[in-house]
Amino acid sequence: MTRLNILKVLAVITGLLAKTCIYSQDRQAPAYPLITHNTYFSVWSTTDQLNASTTQHWTGADNSLLGLINVDGRIFRFMGKVEANYKTIVNASDETAYKVRYTETQPQGDWTSANFNDASWKSGQAPIGDNEKTAKTSWRSSHIWVRRSFNVTNLAGINELLLKLNHDDNIEVFLNGKKVYDKVGWTNSFQYHPIDKADLTTGRNVIAIHLKNTAGGRFLDFGLVDKVKNNNDTIALAEQKNVEVTATRTIYDFTCGNVDLKVTFTSPLLLNDMKLLARPVSYITYAVKANDEKKHNVKVFLGASSNMAVYQPAQKVSTRKYNAGGLSILKTGTVEQPVLKKGADDMRIDWGYFYVAVPRSSGAVQFITKSPDAASAFSSGSVVSTASNGKSLSLNTVIPIGTVAKVPVESQVMLGYDELFSVQYFNTNLRPWWNNDGKQTIEGQLAAAAKEYKSVMEKCAAFDKDLNNEATKAGGSKYAHLCALAYRQSIAAHTLVKSPKGETLWLSKENNSGGFINTVDVTYPSAPLYLLYNPELVQGMLNGIFYFSESGKYAHPWAAHDLGTYPIANGQTYGEPMPVEESGNMIILTAAIAKVQGNANYARLHWKTLTTWVDYLTKEGLDPKTQLCTDDFAGHLARNANLSVKAIVAIACYAQMAEMLGETETAKKYRQIAESMVPQWMEMADAGDHYSLTFDNKETWSQKYNLIWDKVLDLRLFPQKVYDIETQYYLTRQQKFGLPLDSRKTYTKNDWILWTATFAPQQDQFEKLITPVYRHSLETGSRVPLNDFYDAITGIRENFKARSVVGGFFMKILADSLKVK
Repeated sequence: MTRLNILKVLAVITGLLAKTCIYSQDRQAPAYPLITHNTYFSVWSTTDQLNASTTQHWTGADNSLLGLINVDGRIFRFMGKVEANYKTIVNASDETAYKVRYTETQPQGDWTSANFNDASWKSGQAPIGDNEKTAKTSWRSSHIWVRRSFNVTNLAGINELLLKLNHDDNIEVFLNGKKVYDKVGWTNSFQYHPIDKADLTTGRNVIAIHLKNTAGGRFLDFGLVDKVKNNNDTIALAEQKNVEVTATRTIYDFTCGNVDLKVTFTSPLLLNDMKLLARPVSYITYAVKANDEKKHNVKVFLGASSNMAVYQPAQKVSTRKYNAGGLSILKTGTVEQPVLKKGADDMRIDWGYFYVAVPRSSGAVQFITKSPDAASAFSSGSVVSTASNGKSLSLNTVIPIGTVAKVPVESQVMLGYDELFSVQYFNTNLRPWWNNDGKQTIEGQLAAAAKEYKSVMEKCAAFDKDLNNEATKAGGSKYAHLCALAYRQSIAAHTLVKSPKGETLWLSKENNSGGFINTVDVTYPSAPLYLLYNPELVQGMLNGIFYFSESGKYAHPWAAHDLGTYPIANGQTYGEPMPVEESGNMIILTAAIAKVQGNANYARLHWKTLTTWVDYLTKEGLDPKTQLCTDDFAGHLARNANLSVKAIVAIACYAQMAEMLGETETAKKYRQIAESMVPQWMEMADAGDHYSLTFDNKETWSQKYNLIWDKVLDLRLFPQKVYDIETQYYLTRQQKFGLPLDSRKTYTKNDWILWTATFAPQQDQFEKLITPVYRHSLETGSRVPLNDFYDAITGIRENFKARSVVGGFFMKILADSLKVK
């Protein structure tokens, strides 16, 4: 290579590095929270520019918010994109039933050809799978071959052909004998894949599919659609200047021609105000000012998709426009209204109603159209409703900002959701907290939100500032940024209800990792956030698990893993117990409540149950047999040193609570048990310059994140040298995006890294351990709500997103608040 060429290559590399740095600095989050009330009422932007993609539910399904602004007759798009509009060519089962030919025996001959004779194959109705709740035709073998014939009459009329496909797992798809798609892996919902319409013929066509099951479930549903041409591509794009994410708000700044627009999304999730926390209303605020010396006439448009209230886009909705409480209101929900009829992980709500409300005094005009028609209606000035029932409708609001100059003019719109019933708790349907007595109305909630708008904004701004200052003091600016990203996400993975006995229930959904409700080892990592700001909510995370045992419904001497699959909390649905894990978690968190409240009154209510669990730990906890722990994705493990730490700490926690309750002899007994285990642990785990993953393999290592409670609760069990040795070793194992979880693989969990960093002896060690986590939040290629489980080298998610466990990021602030040294 010549010197000139070398210089050219270096210039290119330098340019790429510069772009990478700029990109990383511009990005504030892997995904940006817009509306974050709970696991159902959820809207995110997964691109750094708000107008670069359709806004989404945390699952990845479109929950479209479209934002346009008219400046002196010129239209700019500042939020979202027009939703893709599909016209069915070959229906999938979410629209109408269909039959296929299939065989589970390797076919002979050219089975993918349109001319193949499949008369000897079986006939069955789709979907095909092994879940009797969803599948119409049972498939339980390792392979299946499927054929479906259909006719096409107007080939020329197709704009863009896409394969509509939901499958589990490895798949090959053929159209008239030609392979058009294949994938190793599976999906949880319909995905759309472009294919060449030239492969279709006028008249009869055949789709042939081979599906291979390698693990887990089996499923197949498919069709063909035409992506309708978007006629709104000529609308100008607003120029995004900045985005800021705080604890309760996401704030965007745009230039739209001759005006500047500030758009603020506020979900006022203030944990110390249960009434406000439970109110199912979020705000979008628009502030507009001129950026020149002239005055300009401005209107702002919001188009909110009816898909906010459906599980599948094919579900039909009804809509209504009305006035109430000084507000103009749009309402939509499914025609079917299947209240609490199903539970699943990758699921959106399809019962209850979604609302868009604006003060009538604003002069706003509201109307309803089909989603593809919303932008053109605003552009043309049409505000007449053209749809009231159907699929994928748009709830449109036009706010006449009026004449603007240098002084900002502000207006706001409110988005709300009434679930009617939030969860089923041991066969009783529970209303949301704000309507526990069944006498409240969503219109009342919206009216209160409008009336309190100014004070709510002030409270949120003050809290955001205080949290930022607290977090910066505790761990620096990078740590503060991580806490801001984690705050709304963690809260929004819960729902707040009251039990039939009037107890607080703060129930999590194990998002994107099974969909379980009130999972104890999800409660455990997320608890620091709630211990810090409202320990009653931590009680609400434990109450259901205590009830499950104390009612006799869970008759084991250890704590349950979960209460069901969200939103159905009728008993554990996870496949097996985690005895040491969950019993240790429950005892530790009960002790943490006692610590932050200054009394053990809550522990007293459940003392018999806690005693049963601690006695199990004294027998089985020091050297655990083969079982799962919270890191169940890593598989079963025997003699787990970190799990042993949990048991030892939990036993000492029980002793600490006994002391607070005046049970001196009991406290002494269990304290001695815990203390006696520590030197045994150190000897069994000693691997020289670190402590091992398992007691029987000194070539291994792991994060001992469970040690943090020894520090936070001031138990004084493990000598300081354990923390010194482990921390020094961790710093030698750091990767670009974080410290791996253990020696088995390069994946990591960022919640555990934050806990591990918190017990680091020195502040600079804390910062060194959390900096890669901060880098991951800015640079990961996985554009999903903050992912807690990813490869520490590549930064790509292994699994999980939008989970509550990032509440664990607040461990350092909690530790400092309890004056840990």
